[in-house]
Formats: sequence, C-alpha cells, structure tokens
Amino acid sequence: MTTPSPVGPTGTRAAAAPARLFSTVLVANRGEIACRVIRTLRALGIRSVAVYSDADRDARHVALADEAVRLGPADARRSYLDVDAVLAAARATGAEAIHPGYGFLAENAAFARACAQSGVVFVGPGVRALEVMGDKIRSKRHVAQAGVPVLPGVSEPGLDDDALVAAAADVGFPLLVKPSAGGGGKGMEVVERAEDLPEALRTARRVAAAAFGDDTLLLERYVREPRHIEVQVLADTHGTVIHLGERECSLQRRHQKVVEEAPSPLLDEETRQRMGAVACAAAASVGYVGAGTVEMIVPADDPTAFFFLEMNTRLQVEHPVTEMVTGLDLVEQQLRVAAGERLAVRQEDVRLVGHAIEARLYAEDRSRGFLPGTGRVLALEEPVGDGVRVDSALLPGLTVSADYDPMLAKVIAWGADRDQALHRLDAALSRTTVLGVPTNIAFLRTLLADEDVRAGRLDTGLVERVLARTTDDVPRAGDAAGGAGRPLEHVAVVVAALEHDRRAGTGEGTAPGASPWRYDGWRAGEPVAVRSAFALTDGAVLDVAVRADPAAPSAASTVTVDDGPPVRAGLAHRDGPVATLELDGAVRHVRIATDGATTWVGVDGAAVAVRRLDRAERLADLLAAAAREDGGVAAPEIRSPMPGTVVATHVESGDHVTTGQPLLTVEAMKMEHRLAATSDGIVTLTARPADRVALDQVVATIAAHPHEGTQG
Repeated sequence: MTTPSPVGPTGTRAAAAPARLFSTVLVANRGEIACRVIRTLRALGIRSVAVYSDADRDARHVALADEAVRLGPADARRSYLDVDAVLAAARATGAEAIHPGYGFLAENAAFARACAQSGVVFVGPGVRALEVMGDKIRSKRHVAQAGVPVLPGVSEPGLDDDALVAAAADVGFPLLVKPSAGGGGKGMEVVERAEDLPEALRTARRVAAAAFGDDTLLLERYVREPRHIEVQVLADTHGTVIHLGERECSLQRRHQKVVEEAPSPLLDEETRQRMGAVACAAAASVGYVGAGTVEMIVPADDPTAFFFLEMNTRLQVEHPVTEMVTGLDLVEQQLRVAAGERLAVRQEDVRLVGHAIEARLYAEDRSRGFLPGTGRVLALEEPVGDGVRVDSALLPGLTVSADYDPMLAKVIAWGADRDQALHRLDAALSRTTVLGVPTNIAFLRTLLADEDVRAGRLDTGLVERVLARTTDDVPRAGDAAGGAGRPLEHVAVVVAALEHDRRAGTGEGTAPGASPWRYDGWRAGEPVAVRSAFALTDGAVLDVAVRADPAAPSAASTVTVDDGPPVRAGLAHRDGPVATLELDGAVRHVRIATDGATTWVGVDGAAVAVRRLDRAERLADLLAAAAREDGGVAAPEIRSPMPGTVVATHVESGDHVTTGQPLLTVEAMKMEHRLAATSDGIVTLTARPADRVALDQVVATIAAHPHEGTQG
C-alpha cells in the first residue's frame, strides 16, 4: 500500500488546471485556517486577500496573502464578525468570492445572504442548509423526518430555563445541555443530577450568547463512553453528493477535540458504508453544496449503531486527515463547487489509503489545568519529514493574546497503517519547539503513548481518564526528554541556572552580585558557588548552586538543586536557541530562550518556563512557606489563573463567603473559568463584569470575619 502522492503545500493530489475559477478570493478568517486556505489559493494561481484585526497586524496569514485589509480592533465583534467590514474589504480588493474558513462567519446564514446580495460568492452551502443545520433543534427534527437516527432529547425552540428543567425528567440523567447555534463544544454542559441543571443552563446560555449571539438551548440524553465519529461529505450544485469516509474524533477534553484520525479504528466496511449513506442523505435533504461534516455518536457497547449529532456546514479543523488518506484537497473542492463545477470524483472513485492522525497544538498551561496561555513566541521549530504535514499560524516573535481561540497549529502524520501514523506523529511532536508560550505538546505525546489510544479503545471520556492517572505528563530526561532519568523540570532549572551564570559572566544578564543569594563562604583556592532561586510554572521554588570547576575536562560546573546530589553540568551554545547540554556525562540538545528573568527550556517537544527570583520575591516565598508550615490560613488574594475578561460576578463586595463558593467568572479564548473562595470571610471584589484582567491579577480579596478567632 502506498501513500497518495502529495503535490503542493497541502500534501494532496493536484487536480487538472481549471478552465476558469476565481481570480481573487478573500479569506474571512485568521490563524492556521487562513494560512491553509491561502496556500491552496496560491497553488491554484488565485490572488488571495487576507483580513486582520489590530491584534493580528503581524500575523502569519497577513504575510502570506497577496493583499491584506484591516477590519478593526481586536474585539472579534468589531473585526472578524463585522459583516459590513468584511464585505467592504471584498469590494475594495475586487474579490469575487469569500472563503470563511471555520468559526467566525463560516456558518452564519445572514452573512451568506449578504454575500449573495453583494454579488460575492460565499464559498459554502446555501442559506437554507445553513439555517436548518445551524440550528441543532431544527436540524434534529429535519433529519429525523428524512429517516436519520437521532438521540432522544428536548429540542423545542423558545423554551426558557424553567421549561427545560421541567422537561428534563423525560430525557433522564445524565443529560447534555447544548447551545442550538454554533459548535466546537462551546457552552456544552454535562449534568449528572437534577439539582445541578439550573446553574448549567445559566452558564450555557451565557456562553452561547457570547459565542454565537443566540442563547437557545436544547437537552439531549448523554451517552456514557460514546465514540464521536463524523463523515466528510462533498456536494455540488448539480445534485451529486458523495462521502469521503469517516474521521474518529473521540479524543476530546471539555468537548473540544484534541486528536483526530481517519479512518476510524472502530468501523467495519459495512458500517462505514451505512454511515456514509446516512450522511449523504442528511446533506441531500437540505440541498447541501460544498464540503460539510455529519457528526455521529456511536455507543461504545454497540459499535454498529449510530445517532445523528449535528451537521457542521463548513470545513472542519480536522479536515487534513481526510485529505491525507484520500489525496483530495478539500479547499480546492470547495472552490470548484462554488464556481459551479461538477464534482470530478465519483463515490466509487473514493479510496482510503493508509491512516492519518492529527494533533491540535493549543496555547494552554497544563500546570494551571489547561487554562489558555499567552505570551510571545521566542523560539519556533516545526517538524518536517516523510508523511508529516503542519498547518500553522506560528511565527517567531508572534504575540499570542487571549483575544481568540487558543489553537495555534496542527501536526498531521500519514502512515501505511495506524501504528506507523502514530509513530510518525509522536516523532514529529518531539521535533516541535514552541518557547515563550505554554502549549499542550508534552501532554499530546503522553496521550499518544497511552495503551488505550494505541489499541484504538477510544471514547470521549478517555482524555480525562488519562489525565486522572497521569501525575506528570512531562517526559523524563533520559527517557523521551534527555539526561539520566530526571524530570524535565529538574533539567530545565539546571539549564536556567547555567544560562543565568553564563549571561552574568559575559555581561549579557544580571551581574552575579545581584543574585538573590550572595556567594557562599569559600576558602582560598576553591571555586566560587553562586546561589539563585528559581520558580517553576507550577509554583514550586528551587534553590540552585552553580560552582565553577575549571579542572573539569568537559562539564564546566557542578550544580546542586535544593538538597539533591551535585551533578556535573555544562552548556555549550550553538546557532540560535539550540544548545548542547552535558549532564553527568549524558549529552543532548536543548532549546533555550530568555525573556527577562524567565528562561524557557525545550526538550523533545516539551517546554518548561523557569523564572529567576530576586531577593524580595525569594524572601516573600520563604515567609509564605513558613506560614503554611505553621498552619497559616490560605492566601487572602484570589488571582486570575489566566488573562481574560470578567463575564460574571456571583457575589457582592461585603458578602460573607465560604470556602469553595463561586465569586466570579473569567473568560479567555472562548473558555470560562469560575473562581471560588479559598477561605471563609468577607469578600471584596476588585474586578467587575467586562473588566480585562491579566494573569495572576488580584480580582478579589477575602478578609477574616471580624468575629473569627476571638473569644466572647
């Protein structure tokens, strides 16, 4: 078995040159999907127009396009979601068509209608398909009438919270609360008990209104240990509808896909064909045109059964795995269909060759529960190799803000079989370096190595179970991350100490005398030890002593971390961020980037940020540790665990609160995080709804009740 011959930047077969496609296409999106669409436009000889917000002025998609137009400020509602601004950009640049990518306006029927009224081709389905399938309530009713199996639930439009609570008993628990509009898992809430439903409805409505401008909700029976399998369909304006096989998308966290693959390791050929036929019927029932995806839920205990979940009326994030096993460029197919061409591919022509797996790279911090992360890309290395493809928006120097979705890139690997695809993907991730922004690369490698994942025993709860049984997803040095079996955090702090010592010695950084620890006492003729304190991203603080050893033949220093044994260590710099680390005789390459007092260290895809503390910070840390040891109370400050916007407050200043009581909710990158009281006492809020907050900013304080700790 051989791979489909990749031609061009997407790793797909190039079709015959068209007689006439569009001359100019505007890409109404940002990030990696905008870059990916622009690459196909370039391959087809079509002039590309990018749009951008103020936050994206220096973004990769802006640099790739032939022309770029500013839409407005960072707020998506005033830029990427501004229909008038997008259409004005199309008119100003002579764009004949608009490709919406995914997210933003991609499934917006009003935008598609406005494009038609403006004489611009919307590269996507018609308004009816967008309206029917974009409404989860309406779509379930519609496809059920077409004979498509659906899950039991409550999907009446216009129901308020009280009506949904009353109807929930007929659905049964556990159930799933879902916004009727939109997708991507945003606003979805799993509810196990009836008493938790009212709060789940309030949260889901708030998220749905913010993300989609529509807070309509539905209830659906929740299937335990389900598999999420979707079918890619293509349809033209001449009535032809085909499917390109399925994708397994069961590896999810918080209803957001993390790893996808094609084909599914679950389905047999008979089930694949039945599912494909049902997907085509669902698409045909609304006169679908273009590329779309019909998503199904498959019970783990009955893999031959499946139920309609929803239809995504756009290109999917995970479309590359289908491209890799079929050899078709789906963006090209979208453009050809939008130009009125007939599909050149018949159902009997579709062949799934080999296996492809995709991993999504998110800007998120594992040490903070995978909350969205921000920062500036200090160093970047993206993998290349046989069967490897990267769809990315990353650039050295790029600032990753909290304004948009946290997905940065996708790494995709093809193999002749699933085992080879898994091996290639893991190897590609090990060659991926992103320093300056926290990412999930280390956890992706842990997930791919899990026995259930490798065996294809997947369901939508597996990622959470892997997290629960994984105490440390950072590879160990000498294992997948280099050097004598030590955790990468230990290696990182050694590297950071050596780098600080080197910079201080060369005058590049802070002078040694400004260290938070003065030189150790030493006798004449003995080497000097410089002591420093370093903080890891999880809050741990380590004391490190670096003692120069001129007599050592290779390693230039002896490094001691806390009360551990001294290790021989040396750091030799090469070009750019790549350096050679020698640690107790083991030599390997590491990536290093510094940003003020913070040193980022990357090894085999994993990265750790280590910050050197000054005297005041170290003293404060020691005092806090002493207070904890003496049974001191929790810190009175409630700090935001991520940069974002306060979207709700649940108490008022002056209220008496108890430990665990919700105080306020912060949203960033389309994700909400509720902050709770860490102790009993009187609360004072220092942030209000609509306030922008920074990472670790104090948003509330709790003072002990005036009567607590006194005797009457």
